[in-house]
Amino acid sequence: MSRSMIIEGTEVWIDDTRCPPGAPALVMIHGWPDTYRVWDAQVEFFRDHYRCIRFTLPGFDASQAPQGHSLESLMALFKAIVTAVSPDAPIVLMLHDWGCMFGYQFAMQQPQKISRLVGVDIGDASSAAYLHSLKPKVKLMIAAYQLWLVSAWRLRDWFGGRLSLRMTRWIAQALRCPAPAEQIGIGMNYPYDMQWTGSYGSLRGLLPMNPPCPMFFAYGRKKPFMFHSQSWLQDMSEAPQHAVQGFDTDHWVMVRQPAAFNRAVQDWLATPTAWPTPAAPMTPPNARKNSPLN
Repeated sequence: MSRSMIIEGTEVWIDDTRCPPGAPALVMIHGWPDTYRVWDAQVEFFRDHYRCIRFTLPGFDASQAPQGHSLESLMALFKAIVTAVSPDAPIVLMLHDWGCMFGYQFAMQQPQKISRLVGVDIGDASSAAYLHSLKPKVKLMIAAYQLWLVSAWRLRDWFGGRLSLRMTRWIAQALRCPAPAEQIGIGMNYPYDMQWTGSYGSLRGLLPMNPPCPMFFAYGRKKPFMFHSQSWLQDMSEAPQHAVQGFDTDHWVMVRQPAAFNRAVQDWLATPTAWPTPAAPMTPPNARKNSPLN
């Protein structure tokens, strides 16, 4: 049975009733248009050996009024949660979609708090190499759905938010998102507005994706386009401390094939992995311009 605690105004769900005392913490961060419930199958699988920690990203609770949050505030929240649930030992961090974008930044800024990293379907999507690898048609496809969500966010005060909500749920259905419609809200769209318009402090200055610890990267092969460059994937595949595995799924690998995904991650976590040199915390550059296509 899960219990919850409030950390910096965010409800954090903790499942630690079946794992042994002192078990490592597995912290899971979701993306659009999901909530902490997207990790249900992972909690059920890993709870015998890990303390499973998850929460809904600020602004992603459909029952609350839409509100944007800055990258800085999210980094502070992640640090507070990780420190609270595992003050004396590094955690395993499992990420998907915007959880990857935000979680990678946290891992690179706080490498001493992360022992291993599991990224699902988002690789170096903010890099120049990724942007340059995209064909014009793919760039238009990405821009189309993301700018639709930016528009839904910007129109949130019109008609009592009904138009924005319909726009958000329509595109989620069109993209075959697994989240129930009633859990999808307007507030989930603010990261796209950050990316494209620079609101809430913008996402300029993101650190380039360079894993600060051993990483398992899982991606779906059955998609119109990827969220990683081939060069980054090749580098990850050739690095002995990392592992890469493709699955015959769409973007939601851990939902579409939970058994295969869970086993693959479990096998990797059980394998000793050497890390070349201790990672040092990285500070985001102030002037680096990142791609809006992630």
